[in-house]
This record gives sequence, C-alpha cells and structure tokens, in this order.
Amino acid sequence: MTKFLRQIATPLTIGAFLLMAVTGVLIFFHKAVGLNKPAHEWLSWAFLLGVGLHVFINFKPFQVYLKKPLALAIIGVFAAILTASFFLGGEKEGKGGRPPFEAISSTIQSAPISQVAPIVGKTPDQLVSDLRAKGFNVTTTEQTLASVAGGKEKSTAVLNAVFASEKGNGKGKAGGDDDGDEKGENHRD
Repeated sequence: MTKFLRQIATPLTIGAFLLMAVTGVLIFFHKAVGLNKPAHEWLSWAFLLGVGLHVFINFKPFQVYLKKPLALAIIGVFAAILTASFFLGGEKEGKGGRPPFEAISSTIQSAPISQVAPIVGKTPDQLVSDLRAKGFNVTTTEQTLASVAGGKEKSTAVLNAVFASEKGNGKGKAGGDDDGDEKGENHRD
C-alpha cells in the first residue's frame, strides 16, 4: 500500500500544483477564461490530497523540518497570515470580500452616465461626447458605464476614459457648484 501511495503522491502533488499555479495566476490578473476558476477551486482538493499523502509517506523527514528554527519561522509566518485573513478586512459574516476600490469601481460602472458625470465635473452630455470621441458607442445618458464597455475586459478602458479626461469647463454642476470653483465653497486658501 505504501509503495502505491509513494507512486501517486508526488505526481498528484506536482500535477495539482501546476493546475493551481497557472489558474491562480490567471485569476489574479483577471485573465481566467472558461473553467479556470472552477477548476482552481474544485481541483485544489486534489492538491490537498497529494500534499496530505506526501506528508503521510514522508512523516519522519517532515518531523525534522519542525525542529529547524528557519522552517518553523517560515511556517509560522504563513500561519499568522492565514489567521489574520479571517479577522482583517473583507465583509462581515465570513463571506470574504473585495478590496474597497473594487466595490467603488463596480458601483460606478453600474451607475448611469447621468449620475457619473457630476462626479468628474461634467454634464452628462459632455461625458457622452468625451466617451464617443474616445471610440465608445454611447447612445444615451442613462446607459451605464458597464454597458458602454461592452465587456469586462473593456471596463477599465471606460473608467480610464471617464477619470483621465479633462475637468468640465465650469458648465457642470458637480456638487451643486456652478460658479467654476472646483474646490467648492468649503476650501481654505
């Protein structure tokens, strides 16, 4: 039995690690396609099984690692990061969470142009004009930025076009301030 376990433990660990490494990098860079994400999530169990078998088969050498200060320090750092990940950041109730900038980005992308325009100091018509000038197909001020993008891979380009464009020329009513004063009435000189 141990001979059979030795024959499968290392290849299983290597194969599953390869799958998890490649799909993990794709997910991290938002380039995952098809079944990359489900394969990463579900086939990680194969990796856990391979590692578990590897530790079981090589338990004596594993015990030696637990006696070395450097090995203990490295394992301890990752154990501390794991522990902290349960308590720091993210949403409540153990649901995990997204970084705040992703929530903001998602909210802005799902808002109509008429609501986004004042944020960047423009009228909705000015923002529509700017987006059209940058090659985006905009038909109405009630379109969301997500619909203008036409896909996840283009959403960053739309956000860049919105926020990298010049401020309005004083005609916008950002924050209800129509006198061209970009700082609003609460600024100090």
